[in-house]
Amino acid sequence: MLLRTINKKIIKKTIALTLSIYFISSIFIIVEGENYEWSVINNMQTIETNGSVEENRDKIDSTTDKTNKDELNLECQSAILIEQNSGQILYEKNCHEQLRPASVTKLMTLLIIFEGLESGQITLQDKVPCSQNAASMGGSQIWLDTREELTVDEMLKAMCVVSANDCTVAMAEYMAGSESAFVDKMNERAKQLGMNDTTFKNCHGIDEDGHVTSSYDIALMSRELLTKHPDITNYTTIYMDTLRNGQSQLVNTNKLVRNYKGATGLKTGSTSLALFNLSASATRDDLSLIAVIMKAPTSAKRFSEAQRVLDYGFKNYEFKQFGKNGDVIGKVTVEKGIEKEVNAVLNGNCGVLLKKGSENNVVQNVNLPQKISAPVEKGQKIGQVTYTLDGKLLQTVDIISDKEVKKESLMNVASYVYEKWFCLLRSE
Repeated sequence: MLLRTINKKIIKKTIALTLSIYFISSIFIIVEGENYEWSVINNMQTIETNGSVEENRDKIDSTTDKTNKDELNLECQSAILIEQNSGQILYEKNCHEQLRPASVTKLMTLLIIFEGLESGQITLQDKVPCSQNAASMGGSQIWLDTREELTVDEMLKAMCVVSANDCTVAMAEYMAGSESAFVDKMNERAKQLGMNDTTFKNCHGIDEDGHVTSSYDIALMSRELLTKHPDITNYTTIYMDTLRNGQSQLVNTNKLVRNYKGATGLKTGSTSLALFNLSASATRDDLSLIAVIMKAPTSAKRFSEAQRVLDYGFKNYEFKQFGKNGDVIGKVTVEKGIEKEVNAVLNGNCGVLLKKGSENNVVQNVNLPQKISAPVEKGQKIGQVTYTLDGKLLQTVDIISDKEVKKESLMNVASYVYEKWFCLLRSE
């Protein structure tokens, strides 16, 4: 038994010594790189480029085949349709006209609340008190009492399902100390998002002079909320629920949640001056859309027109996934490195919004050198892949190294060999 153990150790040390000799002898040896082929979808024209990586300075057009505003013949004053992932505009009508948002305002309030949850400022289990100011709010509400406390989770449910103004103000005061301080945060966040058509005067949307936004800006904050905080749909997709141990009945003001396939939300709003507004979101297969309707003449019309706009998007567009973050697309030789190659991997998902039927016209361009020089950092950009359609840039995704490779030197090689030898001996 002892002899077997000794022999096992001798064999392992012999292997380790052999590895040492190999790596030390490989110093100054340059291994030529290999060409590779990579294509992620069938029938796609692929251009493979070896050589240095050049930064592509072209910008993606934020609009894709804008529909003429008369094509859908909408009765609302303003509307927009965007693809959620890219933000591309698929349809618009007077999308920068400043109008009263009504309770669609609460999308910004919800965004700040969810950012507070993410940062740890608040938790869903926090008990939120109700001030006299919050309890006295008019419009839609759940009739909060000043002696009553609800959790953040319950407040969110009331805000998203029945658009409760009292809960909205209570949350604003809880997070910022006062509604006015919270509104300052709303306006600051709006500027960060590029909502140049927007000025908030309150956190709930009751009509107030100067409290305005646009369908474009509503789409921006809707997209930010859905992409950065997808848990919002846990609330916006509720059709019926209760609060206060079943004492308070909640029915969603957004009828599309029940009646439209793939609906994920998002928020209704109406006042006598704003008329009827809606930010409607839906997902089918891999395509997620956001439609905003402002100043529709009736409640029923805002839902029917939002449905028409969403139908237009789903009928004419599709989202094609070509590759996923971390996919290995080839190998690149490392010159004068203690390791001779790295895997080239995608640093992000490859997917583009396309008009249906145009997939086969997309050109994939893989720009990747055959060789790179050590040292190489893990995550270092070593190439890029681009997608174009009819000469128009659709997407650019970086290609990165999957590991670190140190430059050849006696010290680095010795350290590398020692590490391998140590790991080998530890496995005994």
